[in-house]
Amino acid sequence: MKFEELDTKLRVFEIAHDLCVLPGLFMVARIDGRNFTRLTKETHKFDAPFDSQFRDYMVSTVEHLMNCGFRIVYGYTQSDEISLLLHRDEKGFGRKLRKLNSILAGEASAKLSLLLGSIAAFDCRVSQLPTLNLVVDYFRWRNEDAHRNALNAHCYWTLRKGGENPGAATEKLDRLSVSDKNELLYQRANINFNNLPNWQKRGIGLYWESYQKEGLNPVTGEKVFATRRRIKVDMDLAMKDDYSKFVRELVLREHLDQ
Repeated sequence: MKFEELDTKLRVFEIAHDLCVLPGLFMVARIDGRNFTRLTKETHKFDAPFDSQFRDYMVSTVEHLMNCGFRIVYGYTQSDEISLLLHRDEKGFGRKLRKLNSILAGEASAKLSLLLGSIAAFDCRVSQLPTLNLVVDYFRWRNEDAHRNALNAHCYWTLRKGGENPGAATEKLDRLSVSDKNELLYQRANINFNNLPNWQKRGIGLYWESYQKEGLNPVTGEKVFATRRRIKVDMDLAMKDDYSKFVRELVLREHLDQ
């Protein structure tokens, strides 16, 4: 059988179930670490519950994803997850979900593996959001999740460092209210949760900002300025309604016809 015949016969099995995101829909990719508890606590033994070196690795991974060929409007990371808002008019790979999922997961896995010097793997899923309000709600959801996870993580590791085994620590936390968890941190570890670094409680945002770059006119020798874009890393994100307002304004700035 000739190659052309084999190609026609078998390629259909690759593309028969291809799904494409409809034009006009926002796409948000959520990229999650696989077995990162083992990776960060056993393989590399990062500090618990939060480690600034691992944080920087995740930020560098987001920066890489924002420069890997897609129009990324906003990147957000907390813990072992990354969320990316693609421009509404992004047309890469025909907006095929299998391509978006595989490429973004692969790029993230490769970048973090290089930074760690060992294998790290991510998976990826894409949310298809028809309205700006849902985009805002999505990132508000992840921001609120970061706050909840930070409180639980600090409480869990306070109990573990106090001698509790994993099962006992988890069971004890399941019975506590938010106020009880705050009190536990204060009484057991002298930690005021509100005073912890904002990047731990709210996650980290990455977005594009314009700046003026100084240069020299080669003909006249005069000083000139050119507008350039760079990624801003924001470790002091707002919370609640203020964060929703921030995300909304950021999306509108990149979609002037919204």
